[in-house]
Amino acid sequence: MKMLLSLVKLIAIVYCVVCVVLYFMQERLLFFPEKLTPTHQFTFAANFEEMTITAKDSVRLNGLLFRADSSQGLIFYLHGNAGSLASWGDVASVFTALHYDVFMLDYRGYGKSEGKISSEQQLHADVQLAYDSLTARYGEKNIIVAGYSIGTGPATRLAAFNHPALLLLHAPYYSLTDLARHRFPFIPSFLLRYHLPLYKWLPACKMPVFIFHGDKDEVIYYGSSLKLQKLFKPSDKLMTLPEQQHNGIHDNATYLAALKKLLE
Repeated sequence: MKMLLSLVKLIAIVYCVVCVVLYFMQERLLFFPEKLTPTHQFTFAANFEEMTITAKDSVRLNGLLFRADSSQGLIFYLHGNAGSLASWGDVASVFTALHYDVFMLDYRGYGKSEGKISSEQQLHADVQLAYDSLTARYGEKNIIVAGYSIGTGPATRLAAFNHPALLLLHAPYYSLTDLARHRFPFIPSFLLRYHLPLYKWLPACKMPVFIFHGDKDEVIYYGSSLKLQKLFKPSDKLMTLPEQQHNGIHDNATYLAALKKLLE
């Protein structure tokens, strides 16, 4: 009996330690930035402009604006939780080929952006600041907001509190709380400091919403989009990508054909 009690105590201690680590180190578990030196030179074949956006706390955020021939508007693109613009920038060609300029932001601590992400509110404020900079150039009616993976949360909130022409979501989650509950049911939800509840913001999006999600997504389960679909307006649409996993949606032939039809 003593051995059993000792084992239970050990398990309880380990569980508590895991919970404490999870609470205080969530940024390290959610965000996997690639850091670039301030002097890094981007080498994309496309025509692009490097932009610096200064936040209210004087942190400088780095972004890239890719230009298309005979531009019809702007794709405001929020990328996933790993890498930097050095790799995500290649995605821009998907949209510039369809005659849209593309702006991509590196979040705090990513690429050449300074600082580090410390709260969900801070992340939203940075995204809004960057969006305001681009609306001044393009006019909001000419902007399409797009997000991939972790970026779908900030993208949906941005669309809910602003008035872009369209919202494109690639492999979205219902909320980070729901995703954590699905993947790690033993972790108490109250420990999570990042919730990103798309299900709360989606009904406030007045523009058409298009979701693209692979039915073999191993990172953000496909059922997340089925849940979001229940919140759709008549103008919204979910496109299921058969056999598609989490990464590589922008290379998917079915996706590219649908995107071309949508944007043209």
